Amino acid sequence: MSAKHPVIAVTGSSGAGTTTVKRAFEHIFYREKINPLIIEGDSYHSYDRASMKVQMTAEESQGNKHFSHFGENANLFGKLEDTFKSYAATGKCQRRYYLHSDEEAAEHNARLSTELTPGQFTPWEDINETTDLLFYEGLHGLVKTDNADVAQHVDLGVGVVPIVNLEWIQKIHRDAAERGYSADVIVDTILRRMPDYVHYITPQFSRTDVNFQRVSTVDTSNPFIARDIPTPDESFIVIRFRDPKKFEVDFPHLLNMISDSFMSRPNTLVVPGGKMGFAMELILGPKIELLLEQKRG
Repeated sequence: MSAKHPVIAVTGSSGAGTTTVKRAFEHIFYREKINPLIIEGDSYHSYDRASMKVQMTAEESQGNKHFSHFGENANLFGKLEDTFKSYAATGKCQRRYYLHSDEEAAEHNARLSTELTPGQFTPWEDINETTDLLFYEGLHGLVKTDNADVAQHVDLGVGVVPIVNLEWIQKIHRDAAERGYSADVIVDTILRRMPDYVHYITPQFSRTDVNFQRVSTVDTSNPFIARDIPTPDESFIVIRFRDPKKFEVDFPHLLNMISDSFMSRPNTLVVPGGKMGFAMELILGPKIELLLEQKRG
């Protein structure tokens, strides 16, 4: 952790909806004129798209049917820890990009004079520009293993954790619509990732400062046949604070500001699904302001 160079990590599994949190942070950054260094979790995978398929086949031939992007052997946890540690100490670090689309590939090829294609990484680059904070969004922002402790360098940790059936529905619909995957392929991916989900993804949510868990109010008991993703109006957001006193949570203020909200436990606020972005900005905005006050002080 660093008072001079804060590190913020938003973590959640594939299909969890971390982009909603990212959008809330973007609003805060714009409003407060904050210049963040943005780090994408996908850029810390060990293998590009083609190499990952080769490695998965090799692992399966040796009896490992659970090799996945969620696990330690498919990611550069040590490199991610070094990135957070370097930024916290100096405000500088290295960064690369994972190219998700033709548009991203074209953008970075023009910038770097390369001929990269979707599914590949850009080269690591030294980031020497002056920024106010590091903002990470991805799978492993608070991961901790015997070989790497990323979480120790995080000043503000945010978890995005829909109930698991809702998470699967979101992933199934996203992968089918955006990537053209069949239902069988998506289900196989979910099953293959399950051990790594339990060992590497889930434990992070005990280390976050605040979790936003979306809970649907419609039947999601069989996510594999759900025709639609439950809408925000068909959901509640359960917001859990690890340490409300340390986080300086003003529950009466939040209850007054967010209509139809209520507390279910002394450290837990529940808000209507449609108020998720508003609640995030109310809760996270003051914490970011405090981090930057400490930075300036």
